[in-house]
Amino acid sequence: MTVAEPRIVVLERDLPHPPAKVWRALTQSDLLADWLLQNDFRPEVGHTFTLTAEWGEITCRVLTLEPEKALSYTWTGGTLDTVVTWTLTPKDDGTMLRMEQTGFGPGDRLAYGGARTGWPRFLDALDRLLAGGSAG
Repeated sequence: MTVAEPRIVVLERDLPHPPAKVWRALTQSDLLADWLLQNDFRPEVGHTFTLTAEWGEITCRVLTLEPEKALSYTWTGGTLDTVVTWTLTPKDDGTMLRMEQTGFGPGDRLAYGGARTGWPRFLDALDRLLAGGSAG
């Protein structure tokens, strides 16, 4: 009997913006709504928040918060129970942003596929927001 490996979605982007600007886009509710989903996010460890889209809601809870360095929160909906972690690494020309969503189980095949196609689109929207200066 083999045990299925948990699936993980990982994306990395080199962004030509300082960590402080990227951090604001990840942690300010109005900016988060501009590129991710409508929300009631607050940057406080333990805060439970909801991400809302036309297809439903995701319940989240802030797990870790290291300003301008790292943020993680649960990402739960239906049978899905995952964790999203953002890591910001300063570079001479901006920030390396890494997004990792872990915890997809064998029964989460559709959600995993959705995450693999959805996160790149969300990060494209984040790129546009940052380039437009709104997160300034």
